[in-house]
Amino acid sequence: MKTTRRDFLKTSSVLSASAAAMTLGVAQLAHGEGTDETIKAVLVGCGGRGRGAVGNFLTAPNTQIIACADAFPDPAKHAGGGWGLKEDAIFWGFDGFKKALDYGWENGARYAILATPPGFRPIHYKYAIEKGYNVFMEKPCCVDAPGFKMLMEVNKLADEKGLAVGVGLQRHHQGDYEAGFKAICEDDKYGDLIYANVYWNGGGVWVRGRQDWQTEMHYQMSNWYYFNWLCGDNICEQHVHNLDVGNWFLGKGDKMYHPVSANAMGGREVRKNSVNYGEIFDHHFVEFTYADGKKMYSQCRHIPGAWSAVYENVRGTKGGGGVTERGGRKGNPYDNEHQDLCKAIREGKPYNEGWYAAHSCMIAVLGRMASYSGQVVSWDDAVNKGPALMIYEDNDKLTMDSPAPVQPNGKGGPEPYNIAIPGVTSPFAGNNFVNP
Repeated sequence: MKTTRRDFLKTSSVLSASAAAMTLGVAQLAHGEGTDETIKAVLVGCGGRGRGAVGNFLTAPNTQIIACADAFPDPAKHAGGGWGLKEDAIFWGFDGFKKALDYGWENGARYAILATPPGFRPIHYKYAIEKGYNVFMEKPCCVDAPGFKMLMEVNKLADEKGLAVGVGLQRHHQGDYEAGFKAICEDDKYGDLIYANVYWNGGGVWVRGRQDWQTEMHYQMSNWYYFNWLCGDNICEQHVHNLDVGNWFLGKGDKMYHPVSANAMGGREVRKNSVNYGEIFDHHFVEFTYADGKKMYSQCRHIPGAWSAVYENVRGTKGGGGVTERGGRKGNPYDNEHQDLCKAIREGKPYNEGWYAAHSCMIAVLGRMASYSGQVVSWDDAVNKGPALMIYEDNDKLTMDSPAPVQPNGKGGPEPYNIAIPGVTSPFAGNNFVNP
C-alpha cells in the first residue's frame, strides 16, 4: 500500500498515544494537556494568597481560570468578577469547593488551586485528586496528625492516577536556593551536614476583631490565623517555609526524611490579655533530632521590636553558612512553581511535591505539640496519637451557624479561650486545652 508522509504521521501519532497510555496510565493521558491546549483551573480560597496564586498560574502559557469558590460570598464574588467569570461559576459556603470543582470538571478544568485556610487542605486535596485534578496547593497542607495521614494517602492516590501535584513551598523553585542545594548537598561545599538553624522572627500579622453580629464560627473563620484547627499556629502557617528548607538540605532532597523527636519551649508574651488573639502562641523554639544524629534548631516569633530574621543556614564537617548561592535560574519563584507544574502536566512527567510537603508540615505540627506541652515528643507518637483539630466528618455540611471546634471558656475577661500551658498541657491535647 502507498503511504503518504501525512498518513504516516497520523498513524505514528495514534501509536505514540497508545504507547503513552500504557506507560503513563489512562488517567495521566486523559488529564494531561497537550502542548497547545489551554490548561483550565479552578480556585478554592479567594483570599489574598489565592488571588495571588491565580496571577502566578496565569504566567504559564495557555492558562485560564474558569471557576472559583470561597467560604464567604464577598471574596468569591470579588475575585470571580475581577476575572470575568460567569455568575454560575462563582460559589461560596463550606460546600463551595465541591460545587466549584464539579463545575470546573464538567467544563474542562483539570488544574485545581487550593488556597483556603490550611486546616481544610487535606479535605479539599482528597476531593480534587479523587475527581481527577492535577493540584497546586498552598502551604501549609495540614494542621494536625490526621490531616498528615490523609495527605499521605492522597499522595499515593495521585501517583497511582498519574496526576501532578505542586505545593507553595516556593523556595524549591527559587534560583538561589536551587543553586545552594547543588553546592551544599550535591557538591559537598560544607562536607557532611551536622545541623541547620532556621528562623522566622517578625513583628506579627493581621488581626480581625470580633463584630457583634458574628457567630463564633463566623468569627473564627474570619480571624482564622489565631485558631489551630484552621491555622496550626504560626509555626505551621509561616515558619513551615524555613522548616521545609532545613529538612530539605539535611535530608539532601529525600522526600520521606523527617526528625524522630522534638524538644521545645514557647508561650505568649504579647498575645495575652486580648480577646483577638485566639489560642496561639507568639514564640516557639524547637530542637529537632534526626535518626542519623543531625539536628535542626528552629525559632519563630511574633513580637514587635524584637530581633527579626527570616533565613536558614547549615553547618557541616567543612564549615557552614547560608543555604543560598548566587546563580541559578531567574524569575519569581511564585511564578516558577506554577510554570514548572504546568510543564510537567503537559509533558506527562511524574511530579508530586506532596510527599516532602506533607513531611515538612508534620514537622511543624510536631514542633507545636512539643512547644505547647514542654515535653519531648517523638515523631511516631505525634503521628499515631496526635488528635484531630479540624472537623473531618461532614466538613462540607458546616455552616456559619455550626458550633466551632474551639469554644470560649465561659470565664470572660481578656482570655476568652483556654491556652496551652507548657508542663501542664498534654502533647496529645485536642481543641480547647482542658488542662488538669
